[in-house]
Amino acid sequence: MENGLLDRVEGNANVHRWSEQTQLEKGDSITAGYMSELSGYTRISVTQNNLQELKEIWDQWGNETKQLFYGNYGDLPYFLDVQVDEHLFRALAQFWNPAYSCFTFGEVDLVPTVEEYTALLRMSEQWITARIKEKGECKCISWDTLKGLILTHPDETKKVDVFALNFKKATSVPAILAETFKSLGTCRKAGVGRFIGCAQLLLAWFYSHFRLIDRIICRVFFEDYSPLKDIVASTRRVDAPEENWIALLQNLQSKDVEWRAP
Repeated sequence: MENGLLDRVEGNANVHRWSEQTQLEKGDSITAGYMSELSGYTRISVTQNNLQELKEIWDQWGNETKQLFYGNYGDLPYFLDVQVDEHLFRALAQFWNPAYSCFTFGEVDLVPTVEEYTALLRMSEQWITARIKEKGECKCISWDTLKGLILTHPDETKKVDVFALNFKKATSVPAILAETFKSLGTCRKAGVGRFIGCAQLLLAWFYSHFRLIDRIICRVFFEDYSPLKDIVASTRRVDAPEENWIALLQNLQSKDVEWRAP
């Protein structure tokens, strides 16, 4: 355990040094003369879908079926219990910089990556190759149809495959990230808007980098550790006002960040 913790601390320092060195070598990516036109405050709304029916189906399954799902699709079921802290989410949105496509917290710049999201989900990118629940003019499969397949399909493997389609449009990690960046950028530029993306996953990413805020020891790099399971089990300050989060985030320093996460 002690060696694992020391390795984590060393790895964290290495990532921090690499990040600073890369910034020095690459320099600024903003065009000379660029002037930001962002509003001082962005009114962003986030709505969490009603997942009660999915929870009920999951609770009906036996351990063998659940383990089959975990093995094929990683830790997606934990999203059924991840609550969106709307105060924290609105505060985070104020620090999104569309010009750099990253969050700027005080002296700290951070952005979620494909590798980080994949590690948080503990899933393989090969588990999905096409979208099935699309918006607009694209075809979709109704929830009633999917629910019927889940409850009655005799093949356990097929049953968990259908269940997986209900998680965030059954899309891949790169698409989730692209959707997140686009939505945050659109809202920040307009000064108002509704976030379209996986808010739970974005907050899970935030928690993985700023665990000291909640005085939680980071165990991300220990074997068999599930970040999402830990987030669901942890008690967090969901009642903190938005202005308190903003004050905290705008004064963050590099020493406050868990750089090598998840």
